[in-house]
Amino acid sequence: MTKYWWKESVVYQIYPRSFKDSNGDGIGDLRGIIEKLDYLKELGVDVLWLSPVYESPNDDNGYDISNYQCIMKEFGTMEDFDLLLAEAHNRKIKIMMDLVVNHSSDEHQWFVESKKSKTNKYRDYYIWREGKDNLPPNNWGSCFSGSAWELDPKSQMYFLHLFSKKQPDLNWENETLRKEIFDMMKWWLEKGIDGFRMDVINMIAKDQNFTDGIVSGSNIYADPGKLSKNHPKVHDYLQEMNKEVLSNYDIITVGETPDVTPEEAIEYVGENRNELNMVFQFEHMGIGDGPDGKWGETTFELKAFKGIMSKWQVSLEGKGWNSLYLNNHDQPRMVSRFGNDNKYRIESAKMLATYLHMLKGTPYIYQGEEIGMTNVKFDSIHDYQDIETLNAYKDYTENGKKSPAEIMSSIYKRGRDNARTPFQWNTKKNAGFTEGTPWLKVNPNYDYVNAESQLGDKNSIFNYYKKLIQLRKNNEIIVYGEYTLILENHPQIYAYTRKLENKTLLVICNFFESCAKFVLPSNITYDHKELLISNYIITSEVIDEIELRAYEARVYLLK
Repeated sequence: MTKYWWKESVVYQIYPRSFKDSNGDGIGDLRGIIEKLDYLKELGVDVLWLSPVYESPNDDNGYDISNYQCIMKEFGTMEDFDLLLAEAHNRKIKIMMDLVVNHSSDEHQWFVESKKSKTNKYRDYYIWREGKDNLPPNNWGSCFSGSAWELDPKSQMYFLHLFSKKQPDLNWENETLRKEIFDMMKWWLEKGIDGFRMDVINMIAKDQNFTDGIVSGSNIYADPGKLSKNHPKVHDYLQEMNKEVLSNYDIITVGETPDVTPEEAIEYVGENRNELNMVFQFEHMGIGDGPDGKWGETTFELKAFKGIMSKWQVSLEGKGWNSLYLNNHDQPRMVSRFGNDNKYRIESAKMLATYLHMLKGTPYIYQGEEIGMTNVKFDSIHDYQDIETLNAYKDYTENGKKSPAEIMSSIYKRGRDNARTPFQWNTKKNAGFTEGTPWLKVNPNYDYVNAESQLGDKNSIFNYYKKLIQLRKNNEIIVYGEYTLILENHPQIYAYTRKLENKTLLVICNFFESCAKFVLPSNITYDHKELLISNYIITSEVIDEIELRAYEARVYLLK
């Protein structure tokens, strides 16, 4: 496979609202990010992915955009953005923007015009349909609960919104709309940004018959499934986007693609496909989900996790490129979900980082992950801000499907605000995030989980991440080596090798609190070994049999 800079990079995701507030209004902003660029430079990351910073009424925290070429006032000005871009580039850090073009805000001028009349030239920028027998056009459900259709009283027609009703879906069938989107993308690229993360990009093509979906369980509405995700026409649109825009710039592109399979992913990222560099898949994020999805009782099974992650590693080998992540702005904190956020918070945070950064693909670090930030348990539902969380609480309690205590237990485990609590910089008021009142409460554990306490501690999670990133830069095998799972059926250990030329990388991770015995498979031979990194002090040189401690991780280079 061809070597590219974005394969060799480490990406850091910033959720601007929660990163750093520079003016005391309680909301993180662009100047706050500028203040912390040296911190990010110290960590060693190559690319900053900014969650949306565009003008927005904030129905879905910026993923409802009302103007694609303006900055949200709470975040600053376009001059602030230009300064951030320049200061990041001065530190050899690239900037990747979030591109949200499956839908816009209902306050975008296109939609304001679209609602005026059936003959307005912007009407066809969105998906309008007649109802059936005083009901919506079909039974599709919104990802945020309820129907995916909203009736416009004026025209007595429905518009499609796969997310909030304030996020009407754009009609990619319209060639003029596509050109407007491509021109907007060029505008940002000419400004000097270095790529795009594309929000739910596999949902831009819909089945134009708008047939009913299949309803499952106790649901009233259907998940549109293949009728709105990974529709064959999506590839026509992305190839057109690549031809008109992406191929003319040396950039990084990653598409968010819910419900994608490895086989489908190759259609997006295959090097001869001329679409995207990589995609975010979610199969591992749904592990343990039950009939109620993430809002039910969930369990973690290591064997299932190994199967999913290995399938993606093997399926894309030599054909496409993986993105690597265990948490983001939509997912709970990884140390709380996959590790132990109490007694073994430090050890398990380091283990999970080791596991992820040694896989084949581009690693994505979500802000606060590098200091071991955890999930939060707010006392009241009124302390939460996330629209998905609030809708789920309302839906489950009003319908009597769950008690308030039951749904709160699920929110503590899987709610999106777990990732959105303000970044914990130090032990000062509001964790040093703001001088004002934070838009979302700070996790009270900031007195011992914060960046300042870790910078000077050579054994901290932060400095462990720093070492992992440096190892990646110094060892080509970590980037390009071929993955093979070993000890497939071990109930506690996830171990694998990476091979490149005459070298083997041996990665050993104990995913549990109890000790576990590792036995080196007989087919792995070596003359020399070097311990590259571990989250415990290692005193024995023997690797043929190792008694692994709680959440222990080791990486050896074998020759």
